[in-house]
Amino acid sequence: MKSTPVHPLGTRAKILLSSVFGPYAQDDAYGSRTVNPMELYQNQVTRTQGALSLRMFHRSFGLMLLQANIDAPCTLLDFPSRERFIQEIQEQPYDVIGIGAILPNTAKVVEMCALVRRFQPRATLVIGGHIANKGDLDRIVDADHIVKGDGVQWFRKFLGQDEKAPVRHPAVLSGFGTRIMGTPLPTSPGSTAAILIPSVGCPMGCNFCSTSAMFGGKGKFVSFYETGDELFAVMQGIATELQVRSFFVLDENFLLQRKRALRLLELMEQHHKSWSLYVFSSARVLQSYSMEQLIGLGISWVWMGLEGKQSQYAKLNGVDTRALVKSLQSQGIRVLGSSIIGLEHHTPENIHAIIDDAIAHDSDFHQFMLYTPIAGTPLYAQHQSQGTLIPESQLPPADVHGQYRFNYRHPHIHDGREEQFLLDAFNRDLAVNGPSLARLIRTTLDGWLRYKKSPDQRVRERFAQRAKVLRTTYAGAVWAMSRWYRDDARIGGQMRALLARLYREFGWSTRIVAAVVGRYLYRMMKKEDLRLAQGWTYEPASFYEHNAAALALPRMLPKAIRSPLPRLGAMRENAMGRSV
Repeated sequence: MKSTPVHPLGTRAKILLSSVFGPYAQDDAYGSRTVNPMELYQNQVTRTQGALSLRMFHRSFGLMLLQANIDAPCTLLDFPSRERFIQEIQEQPYDVIGIGAILPNTAKVVEMCALVRRFQPRATLVIGGHIANKGDLDRIVDADHIVKGDGVQWFRKFLGQDEKAPVRHPAVLSGFGTRIMGTPLPTSPGSTAAILIPSVGCPMGCNFCSTSAMFGGKGKFVSFYETGDELFAVMQGIATELQVRSFFVLDENFLLQRKRALRLLELMEQHHKSWSLYVFSSARVLQSYSMEQLIGLGISWVWMGLEGKQSQYAKLNGVDTRALVKSLQSQGIRVLGSSIIGLEHHTPENIHAIIDDAIAHDSDFHQFMLYTPIAGTPLYAQHQSQGTLIPESQLPPADVHGQYRFNYRHPHIHDGREEQFLLDAFNRDLAVNGPSLARLIRTTLDGWLRYKKSPDQRVRERFAQRAKVLRTTYAGAVWAMSRWYRDDARIGGQMRALLARLYREFGWSTRIVAAVVGRYLYRMMKKEDLRLAQGWTYEPASFYEHNAAALALPRMLPKAIRSPLPRLGAMRENAMGRSV
């Protein structure tokens, strides 16, 4: 590999950052897979819930964080098509081109590197993201630098910037293109949480965790904001700029840094901030906080690893996860439980009992993933040393994403049966617990009933804000789901019972609104169900954004774009939906 410690142009270098090209939700020669769309929830959480699946896209937050901390002129091209990427590198000269990707997109990165060498042979080519952990990446792509770990620090050093400067946090919403029941969700200010990235990596160091491995492994992580004061200042700035009251905290175990979290709580109380936080957390760490502290911090949503019965992970030691989930839900905290299919002790004979144990948690959402050794993790190293990995010639990286096949020889599960076991888990969860949307509404209602008269004004305000949709949109959604499942005794009964609770709490006005809104949503669900049955898929819009230094440069507008650049240098390009 070539090595250039500092780029000769420093902060005068023109930089392009790009995610891999689409489309994504289709089978093609570049590694896209229909079963692996660019939609986190549809991909891994609500996969078999049809028209009731939560559909949404998330930006390439790592690239956005890089752009926010680069002083050189920097352009970001997020979710381009192959043609749009080619157009950009044909029409705009760059000194540095950076591509961020995950391992399933290896073939796309190979193609993009070849395109860069063809159209911009003098550009310095940088590859980063999880794909950097691929051991033989330097042999299959022609890149100048493969960056593992903290890209912010790497680029600062590469461009000769101050490596000790505070990390600038981008102001960006956590999702876009959100829809459920065939209906787009509102995009008005405050309707979507902002993203917040306090730290990356996780010191828990679970053997399968690629994020932990990427940032140093067990016992290590990178903290961008060490104190609660620093984090509070960042949150205030984002809240003001985006007019938000909620944050999706993109940190593998946010509450693990207890001193920072409790100082943040103090500041939220002092400044009367009734923010909501959606966090990732391990069960033991969650249990170390009092419920009063969690509610005071605004913890409203928890993504928690349940992993599976007898999984033996230290983060679950001594924790009754079912009781913990029920306790959180009783306080109005929505829970997304995450379970693994294919641990070492899983067999065709016990897998359905293991699935039943997972869904007995009745979490609001449930992620099921195959036990997958990803390059760079201890689990991958273990299988590599044992010689049990399946060669890429038999199973390409595009099919190693946790929703299709094991990339190793499992001791008990063979012949591709893992995919059906995975689908069984999703289907069983839906059949027993009902749609995730209904569960979320139930937990939200429980929180409102518990805290509507809280002596803490911040807490009252937060739950009152949530109750607005309980009275109207959510009631209509339950009405529609009740009709959708009218012939299903179990789920239909759950929907009718939940609707009755909403009517009792909010009265005749909600009863009237629910029927009107519900009829509309029911019609939209039927249309969505038909579209999906015909093979319709969703693709994210493209984004074309420039930092201040890039905006100051003269540049030719891409021919495919007809409107002028918006004030902040962000341009949203085509939104793609397609039928296959």
